[in-house]
Amino acid sequence: MKSRAAVLWGLKEPWKINEIQVDPPKSGEVLVRWKVAGLCHSDEHLVTGDMVPPAEMLEAMGEAKFFPIIGGHEGAGIVEAVGPDVTDLAVGDHVAASFIPACGKCRYCLTGRGNLCNSGAGTLGGGMITDGTPRHFVDGAPVALLAKVGSFSELSCVSQTSIIKVDKDLPLEAVALVSCGVSTGWGSATERANVRPGDVVVVVGVGGIGINAVQGARAAGAKMVIAIDPVEFKRDKAREFGATHTFASMESALPEVASLTYGEMADKVIMAPGVVYGELMAPAMTLTGKGGTLVVTGVAPMTQTQSSINLFELAMWNKEIKGTLFGSLNPRVDVPRLLDLYRHGVLKLDELVTRRYSLDEINDGYQAMRDGTNIRGVVVYD
Repeated sequence: MKSRAAVLWGLKEPWKINEIQVDPPKSGEVLVRWKVAGLCHSDEHLVTGDMVPPAEMLEAMGEAKFFPIIGGHEGAGIVEAVGPDVTDLAVGDHVAASFIPACGKCRYCLTGRGNLCNSGAGTLGGGMITDGTPRHFVDGAPVALLAKVGSFSELSCVSQTSIIKVDKDLPLEAVALVSCGVSTGWGSATERANVRPGDVVVVVGVGGIGINAVQGARAAGAKMVIAIDPVEFKRDKAREFGATHTFASMESALPEVASLTYGEMADKVIMAPGVVYGELMAPAMTLTGKGGTLVVTGVAPMTQTQSSINLFELAMWNKEIKGTLFGSLNPRVDVPRLLDLYRHGVLKLDELVTRRYSLDEINDGYQAMRDGTNIRGVVVYD
């Protein structure tokens, strides 16, 4: 089958719309016609190189090269065809992408940690999770899919472990948003940081992920939710989603947080800037009070190995630093759960979408993200 897709051919290049060929699904695979794709910052990390494996890592993965790659890992669509041995999905089912595949069989899935599924090890490589062979081609040559999803293509062939069936009455824009940004932000606050009623929470960076950490912290009962972002538009939106205070930088927030908390600082700090650089950790740790938790949600460059952490303060003030993937949620359980919260008016999703784009306008959408004029842009297919 033929499809149009946004393909990245190299570092610092724009997304290029190419016609691709998609082979039919094989055992354990389905063909998805994507209806909505979120313009998540993680795809931008491919453009900048922050999330592109260095040569030695590619060699260890058995990959000769990284590019070209079809983008898109946040999405919602409809199953168009199923391969052999697919028993839980049927043509016409509505599905959310699961950028971390959840096999349901490994030790992590079986202990409720589907976000750490062992199948995720190959999501930045080529070929299918199922058998390692390609299904997507540009001019006859194989092309990879980001996170084995490729929602920047009208059609993609994916493993059944990479999608989650959802109710058909749910708006597909809402389904797409929950498949990555919403879950990651919400879970960063409610699960990984374990925000409790009465906590003081600081969220650094209130884009597509941080804004959902704000509403997650508020829903969990935080008495103060302090949003930090240099973009005034995002600070204003953060108040709509539950922020009680906003600041343009961590430096300007420090004395005010100290005053608001009588010197005790925040119980929980969630780091969700566009890129997490090592030097950002020092002020984040200062914002974190004694016995507090600092959760690092945003993506750092793969080669970032230095971090400005005061180890004496870490130990002597009994602080902790945690990483998180997908907000430490379980995709197959928590995507439907969050959509149910949306259905009952607890979770805001419609308000997250700043603008809708066609596939041909994808570079405009990412420029808006860079300019700070979008909370979340989405590609909507015809």
